[in-house]
Amino acid sequence: MDICKKIHLRKNLKLKTQMIWRKVMIDNINKDTLKIVVVGHVDHGKSTVIGKLLYDTHSLPEGAIEKVKRIAKETGKPFEYAYLLDAFEEEQEQGITIDTTQIQFATEKRDYVIIDAPGHKEFLKNMISGAADAEAALLIVDAKQGVQEQSKRHAYILSLLGIKKVHVIVNKMDLVDYSQEVFENVKRDMNKFLGDLNVYPLSYIPVSAFFGENILTKSDKLPWYDGKTLIDSIDSIEKERGIEDKALRFPIQDVYKFDDRRIIAGRIESGKLKVGDNITIYPEGKKTKVKSIEYWVEKDKKDTVYAGESVGITVEDEFFNKRGEIITLDNEEAPEVSNSFRANIFWMGKNELTKGKKYKLKLTTAEAEAEIKEIVRVIDASSLDSDKKNDKVVLNDVAEVIIQTNEPLAFDTFAESHATGRFVLVDGYDVAGGGIIIANEGTKELELQNGFKYNDLAARGDIFEEFYYEVSKYSLEKEIKNKAIYTVGDEVPLKGDSFEYPETLDILVIRDKVAVKIRDGKVSGIIKLDEYNYNKVPVVNGRGFGLKINSEEDLRKFLYEHEEAKEEGRKKIDDFLRKWVVIDKYRSLAFHSDFI
Repeated sequence: MDICKKIHLRKNLKLKTQMIWRKVMIDNINKDTLKIVVVGHVDHGKSTVIGKLLYDTHSLPEGAIEKVKRIAKETGKPFEYAYLLDAFEEEQEQGITIDTTQIQFATEKRDYVIIDAPGHKEFLKNMISGAADAEAALLIVDAKQGVQEQSKRHAYILSLLGIKKVHVIVNKMDLVDYSQEVFENVKRDMNKFLGDLNVYPLSYIPVSAFFGENILTKSDKLPWYDGKTLIDSIDSIEKERGIEDKALRFPIQDVYKFDDRRIIAGRIESGKLKVGDNITIYPEGKKTKVKSIEYWVEKDKKDTVYAGESVGITVEDEFFNKRGEIITLDNEEAPEVSNSFRANIFWMGKNELTKGKKYKLKLTTAEAEAEIKEIVRVIDASSLDSDKKNDKVVLNDVAEVIIQTNEPLAFDTFAESHATGRFVLVDGYDVAGGGIIIANEGTKELELQNGFKYNDLAARGDIFEEFYYEVSKYSLEKEIKNKAIYTVGDEVPLKGDSFEYPETLDILVIRDKVAVKIRDGKVSGIIKLDEYNYNKVPVVNGRGFGLKINSEEDLRKFLYEHEEAKEEGRKKIDDFLRKWVVIDKYRSLAFHSDFI
């Protein structure tokens, strides 16, 4: 067989297998779908793990194994299960995964999309793009080589992307004679690193992917291991609450003039929307009502649309709308609105990221001019060491930065919404960086639906949110019943279904750097946080939770340790909250539906 035919066969194998796997998914549309990214150091066996998993679960198209065996024979290479995924000629020649391959398969429980992400340092960009949409992860570690630099780098990126559901697969156990001691050493080393990231693996699974040990069935070569097999562990991963149950986020893609109608078009990223809903359009905070949901033919007519659907709507009020605005529901939590936010960024540009330089920022459908106001720290992803003196970010660096845009944008933190908390930076004509938003850094540009405002000071009033346990859904729900902007002299609600505050208290809204004084149930003062002094009254944070502040000295320690925790990362913040916050002093949990 000539070389052209070989290349053609290899490239088409991948296409054909994906087409068949896609059909399998379509045939099983009634089952849930879970996206899992597989990451790890180069040569630690990611592709082999996936290939063997697919083979043992009979998820491969007919004839795939035979074709790969024939290719291996023709190229003079031994058969590898990894070749089922690394179907690109260049990958097979180099023995590394370059592209991000998405494989669809199914078990009796549900459907899966497995994302095989590259492990080589040079292909970090592909790994990030592959992992961005995943809900869970398999982190592959070679038992003999142990935890390597890229193992740590990939683990760190998973933590930054908010992927907490991680199984660590200790592969190639056959090379260490299935030693429990070696397994425990790898587990200890990885646990120490992941603990600093506030990532706690669901399990550690010893396997030999090449020989199929612990992939589908329990291995008798690992009698000391009493956990689940790989496939059982995957099936046991619980999906997050559906995006249709979250607050509405409907970024405007475009506005079309059609007949006498102005049709607002876009894709619903989360939540649901129906005719008659009262909506607010951010960042300007314009309010109106949904008049219609448009359709082309009568059979497509519907009154309610859901997350994942691309739709067109009309609204009752005629005012200017534009691409990049976000539509929300009035009775749900509003997005952040600001021209400044703190972010974790992955830099993949040919040129260095520098302070003061102008970039184009793309966030959902919005585009804005942006610049880096501050490089807080550059992080070594393999050691978690950070350099706070850096004034530039180079290729493959991870950094915490503060970004300022030339106009206010509507967004969420990544923890609240992946779709509206993720952005890219464009340098010239190239996508040079991707990032996730971790905090709002501005307050003056806020268009508040609920909170406190006095002159140029504004603070969000999450203190009045109600927390309900919805028994029928087994989920925690939030609702704002007391939606208003309070200023000096206004009476505030002190009691609700899930909160009760004293008539006199101080509220420290740390994220907006504002302090609010409540006296006899009314707002008596709204001041800058750095002007606040302890007043010998109960103190709560902006969420309504009690703070262990009983003196001026406590106040100074609290503010200092808060800033210190922000610099050190999430683990430090968790420790800070445990030390200073009282969860159940002023708040409780109410119930919806029948509890008994």
